[in-house]
Amino acid sequence: MRLETLKGNPGEFTLAELDRKAVPRWFLWDGGFLLLGRSVGETPVHDHHAVQIVISSTEPVAVSDKDGVWREGFGVIVKPDVSHGFNGRGAFGAMIFIDPEATEGMWLRSFLKEPISVVPLSRIQSCREALMNFIERPFEALDAAGLTRYCVQALCAGALPNRRLDTRITQVLESIRASDNLRMPLADVAASVFLSPSRFAHLFKQQVGLPYRRYVLWRKLTRAMLEIGRDVSIAEAAQLADFADAAHLTRTFQQMFGTSPSALMRGEFFEISSPFQESQA
Repeated sequence: MRLETLKGNPGEFTLAELDRKAVPRWFLWDGGFLLLGRSVGETPVHDHHAVQIVISSTEPVAVSDKDGVWREGFGVIVKPDVSHGFNGRGAFGAMIFIDPEATEGMWLRSFLKEPISVVPLSRIQSCREALMNFIERPFEALDAAGLTRYCVQALCAGALPNRRLDTRITQVLESIRASDNLRMPLADVAASVFLSPSRFAHLFKQQVGLPYRRYVLWRKLTRAMLEIGRDVSIAEAAQLADFADAAHLTRTFQQMFGTSPSALMRGEFFEISSPFQESQA
């Protein structure tokens, strides 16, 4: 599958060309993204509902926990909903955000023992090579979805887990993904799967890992990112993604990514199909 362009054209580009342009490239789908570029500055502590993978092709990056303890490496994985800071130290590489409810997201989570894991260089090397091949020889390499899937699966260990979500939670997650309107009150959603609001709230947090309202907020944010990639203003993206207003979107973006949505305006965007399978009940 080739890329559907939102802004810009992936074309043929080299590491030197990327450095010259200093333009990050975002490959987005509903629920996650692949970001290629050179990191600048330090991001303060934040947390988001995604498994985060960082792969550096040049020098080690650093990630801190909520207590300010830093870990560094060429590959780092952060579990979902973990407070952390980030310092890319000027490294060029890839950052991948994965929906934890996708099959590969569940696979990663199944063997990660620590909230923040540094991946040995030997384990990350094939991903670094695939990344540079994608940058330097795009027409010979995997496409963006294939590159993302390859890197994630290369970092998974053991067999694909057999764990399945409760059928009622799967039904709700599918409804959220399919709906154009994310103003979905908890009580209405609970009734749709024949549960009381309190029982549904408990089951959802148990299965997904965070409260229902915060999960919906995360989905709104990823949808707003897609809208920004389609070259609309932050105010328009907020409206289309069912935020109260642009200020609400900006606050949420800062809380979950440690930066403002204006950072997206400096990039080039390409919309792709999700590289991952949705989990089944």
